[in-house]
Amino acid sequence: MTQPLLEIQNLSVQYGGIQALKAIDLTIYAEEVVTLIGANGAGKSTTLRAISRIVNPRQGSIIYHRQEITRRRPHEVVKLGIAHSPEGRRVLTRQTVLDNLELGAYSRNDRLGIKSDIEQQFLLFPRLAERKNQLAGTLSGGEQQMLAIARALMSRPKLLLLDEPSLGLAPAIVREIFSIIQNLRTTGMTILLVEQNANLALQIADRGYVLEAGCMTLSGRAEELLSNDRIKQAYLG
Repeated sequence: MTQPLLEIQNLSVQYGGIQALKAIDLTIYAEEVVTLIGANGAGKSTTLRAISRIVNPRQGSIIYHRQEITRRRPHEVVKLGIAHSPEGRRVLTRQTVLDNLELGAYSRNDRLGIKSDIEQQFLLFPRLAERKNQLAGTLSGGEQQMLAIARALMSRPKLLLLDEPSLGLAPAIVREIFSIIQNLRTTGMTILLVEQNANLALQIADRGYVLEAGCMTLSGRAEELLSNDRIKQAYLG
């Protein structure tokens, strides 16, 4: 059996008296797109924050590339090859597009490689190339989302965590963002996708997990979840 790229075992996270995650398990293999679906407040974003070490688990372990990273610091996790594009985009609004991309490569010191990767992002996101000297705060919501993904890619990750990339965007822009995610998939990028639009997410994913009130209640191949009556009723509209 192939070794997982990421394995979460018995992971629990608590905020004050609220248990956000309750002993969840999750596995991702290299070059897979795995989606995490569930209602608001189910613990999806908390799962990504725990992997990227923004929040500390109360118990359990996170194993990446056969290394225990549960107590690693966030910048160490980035260096190991995990990048996080957070919910709400969180671009540096008073910095230019170019500055944001350069900051995405803060863990690297290969100047020529960084320059080459910026050009690569401009090929992947032509709209960012047109606006490279604009302040990020002047971009549209869709452009900011593209920038957030491009900035995450600047660390050359092996695992990309995408949190709600379609949130607040017009349908045409959502289709564009998902087309970009599909393109990333063809390059062999491993992606863990948290997405409110469960239908779209399952259409591009290999496998999916369902989180409900901090508990993992269901998992399976994406096509199985798409045809599951309970999933259809709860999440697919």
